[in-house]
Amino acid sequence: MSEAFKEMYDVIVSRRDDPQEGSYTCYLFDKGLDKILKKCGEECTEMVIAAKNHDNEELVNEINDVLYHMAVLMVECGLTVEEVDAVMRERSKKIGNLKQFHVSDHNT
Repeated sequence: MSEAFKEMYDVIVSRRDDPQEGSYTCYLFDKGLDKILKKCGEECTEMVIAAKNHDNEELVNEINDVLYHMAVLMVECGLTVEEVDAVMRERSKKIGNLKQFHVSDHNT
C-alpha cells in the first residue's frame, strides 16, 4: 500500500488511542461500527455517482473519502495495513492467470 495510506492509517490509530476533541475520526469511533459502516456506504455511493458523471476531480476526492473511511473501518475492526497488504500481494500474483476458454468458430 502507499506510504500516504499508511500515514493516514497511523493518524487514525493515534486518534483512537489518544482522542482529540473536535476530531472527526474520534467522532466516528465514538459513534461506533454502525456509523462507520454508514459513512463507508455513503462515500462509495458518492464515488459511483462521480464516476457516472465523468467528474474526475470529484471522483478523486470521493475515492480519497472512501479510502479514509475504509481505514477507519480497518482500525475499528482491528485490521492492520500489513494484513491487507499481504492479501493484496497474494492476489496480485493471480492477475492474468485466468483460464483460457475454447472459443468455437461458428462460421466454419
